[in-house]
Amino acid sequence: MLIEAAGLAVLAAISPTALLLAAVYLGSARPRATILLYLTGAVLMSIIMGVVVLVLLRAGGFSLPTHRTIRYELRLFLGIFILFAGLFVAWRKPRPKPGRSGSAHGGNAIVARLMANPAPYTAFLAGILVFAPSMTFIAAIQVVATAHADLSLTVAGLALIVAINVALIWLPLLAFLAAPEPTTRYLSAFNGWLRHNGRIILAGTLVAAGLIVAIDGLVGLLQKG
Repeated sequence: MLIEAAGLAVLAAISPTALLLAAVYLGSARPRATILLYLTGAVLMSIIMGVVVLVLLRAGGFSLPTHRTIRYELRLFLGIFILFAGLFVAWRKPRPKPGRSGSAHGGNAIVARLMANPAPYTAFLAGILVFAPSMTFIAAIQVVATAHADLSLTVAGLALIVAINVALIWLPLLAFLAAPEPTTRYLSAFNGWLRHNGRIILAGTLVAAGLIVAIDGLVGLLQKG
């Protein structure tokens, strides 16, 4: 269970927007305070939404052995949905925004404003907004929620998913603390590539996660049948 959940959490963590904001905040006037509040908002949102999704799925009885077929049907449906979402992102052409440098997630106006004003209080809001639950994050949570696991293993699984989900904040932070100038310089140079390839990265991540979840659900249903 933990290995599968961690794998999906890694896919959920791949967010060009999250890394772009981390780079911007590390290059701000108050880098440590700004990125720490960014991390706080991200962790808070991840924990709250993770608990909500887990409780809802557990309340539906998806972790019960008698609901094994329904559990795999849920995974198959969720995987197909994520797969088509990834294909849609890959197919959709980004709309150019005059006078704006563009950002991941199709030039989201709110995220663009947060990037333009890198301050601690806006960083906390950015962590909450950027880390609103993605489909890949929900897919990782459902692995834990639908498993027949005790409380300690469930808490460990949720903590692991949250830690991996916000990895693109705490990993650059650790690198910055160890080597501030090289980290800031590298992330700044990396920003341009992320801006141009963010949509492709997002689409590829969704397609990969969708295939993993859908195949897992399909295999489970075939074995049950």
